Amino acid sequence: MKKAEAAKERIRRRNRRILAIGYVFTLCYIIIGAKAFYVQVLQTADLSRKASCEYKKSMKSEGRRGTIYDVNMKELAVNTPVVSIGAHPEAIGNPARTAPLIAGQLDLSGRAVKEKLSRDDAFVWLERKVSPMQSKALQALNIEGLEYIPGLCRVYPNKTLAAEVLGFTGVEGYGLEGIENYYNDYLEGNDKQWRIIRDAMGRIFHQETDNFSDKEGKNLILTIDSHIQYITENALEAAVTEFRARSGMAVVMEPQSGEIRAIAHYPTFDPNEFARYPRETWRNRAITDQFEPGSTMKVFTAAAALESGMFTPATVIDCEKGMYRIGGHVLNDTHPHGRLPLGEVIKYSSNIGAAKIAEAIGPEKLYETFRAFGFGEETGIDCLGETAGRLRHYQGWRTIDQATIAFGQGVSVSALQLISAISAVANEGVLMKPRLVKAITDEDGQVIDTHEPERRRRAVSKKTAEMLKTMMFGATDAEGTGSRAVPAGYRVCGKTGTAQKINSRGTYENCEYKGIFVGFAPFGSPELAVLVVIDEPQKDHYGGVVAAPAFRSIILKVFNYLDILPHQNEQQYKVAVKSREKGV
Repeated sequence: MKKAEAAKERIRRRNRRILAIGYVFTLCYIIIGAKAFYVQVLQTADLSRKASCEYKKSMKSEGRRGTIYDVNMKELAVNTPVVSIGAHPEAIGNPARTAPLIAGQLDLSGRAVKEKLSRDDAFVWLERKVSPMQSKALQALNIEGLEYIPGLCRVYPNKTLAAEVLGFTGVEGYGLEGIENYYNDYLEGNDKQWRIIRDAMGRIFHQETDNFSDKEGKNLILTIDSHIQYITENALEAAVTEFRARSGMAVVMEPQSGEIRAIAHYPTFDPNEFARYPRETWRNRAITDQFEPGSTMKVFTAAAALESGMFTPATVIDCEKGMYRIGGHVLNDTHPHGRLPLGEVIKYSSNIGAAKIAEAIGPEKLYETFRAFGFGEETGIDCLGETAGRLRHYQGWRTIDQATIAFGQGVSVSALQLISAISAVANEGVLMKPRLVKAITDEDGQVIDTHEPERRRRAVSKKTAEMLKTMMFGATDAEGTGSRAVPAGYRVCGKTGTAQKINSRGTYENCEYKGIFVGFAPFGSPELAVLVVIDEPQKDHYGGVVAAPAFRSIILKVFNYLDILPHQNEQQYKVAVKSREKGV
């Protein structure tokens, strides 16, 4: 009896264990089933994407960027083939051994390469845009897990020539400064995109094209003339060096069209290696920076006087023997003068004469004339970062402000504004819009857009412009402040400026200077306008001393290059010009 009951108890315990194990297995099956449902049904899209990332990789190669030419179709910015090198770390067998081999071929740090190859990332860049020669040398090592992606690199074959105008591109090929940035949408080509499929060892066995277009970037034809640019840069560098100046800039413009033939800066930079240079050297300071124009503004004060009808070039102004009081302020001239006709006020650059003109015509007329010449507003040039300068409304002027603005203090301009305004005088009083791009062509070289000369407005009458030209011609004769600007055999119209720079205390005491000369030539039929600005010269500071000789050098060499003949007499000169226009 007891044995039977014991047997039954053992059976009951065994059944309970079996039941418990059954519950456990059933629960496991339920959990596994739920997990399988979650993975196979609910997470299928996400897991498929993750799996795809393990063996698929999207790649991109930038399209061919358009070429930039000068006005004579000389290449200023071109493309050269390069290779970007990446790696799949999981396919690199021994990073410690492989890294020095790669680093040696790419001139990289072995430690940095080893760190990249040791990452958990599916793909890492080792070096962007290496030469084909370096790429071939690396490929000869037969290192598994490396990828060689062809591309293009932007190259500026003339190095520093017109660097601030051209700008440069970044690693991804996007324009970062200058023309490269402003016209980036035209210049950049369509990118090529594709997918690569790898096996478990990381080897590529299939390639799929996502997007491919043969569309290349558009080409730009600039108004810049490389030869004139070279002449201008050399003359500017020589002036900055001779007078131990901080920097300098120069602009050459064709008055009748507004086309810019040269924009030079010194010091400059090489866009092929832009990162090695200070950021302040990258920008086109002739367009982005403003400064007080000093006595060059007297040309436009004289224009206001002539336009008012109250003055002629012969109208006499008492220059008070070099000292004149306005309220609590005393104005001085560099050299004392008595009574001078308006033309000689410009010739001898009398501050007092300019102040008295402003008193006579009133602030409104002076302001309106300055605005007519484009001061206080952007020119609309095709370049980013243009400054509008600073010309306060005349209603906010004090009496002393009216006087000082008349001779170029208390007003700020850009180099581009100043040469555009002086070009209007050369162009019979018509202000033109300055231009850097002449035409845009497609990848086949066919012109798809042209930038024709654009008239902004008439600044002054033709009669006033002719009288101003005559006065500016007088400023460059043997007794004028601009006599050093005249090359032998040519007749030049110009104006000097010696602008004081406000110091850290906000005054003009013990300050630095800018030496300025702006003008055009030849007098009979102006071909080119030139502006030279020398910043903080130490050896001397008068515009007629530090800037005028650079102007002379530019005019002489450029006219020789353009075959613009010196005058023997006015009639012979006009005949020579007409013959050249007819191709004789």
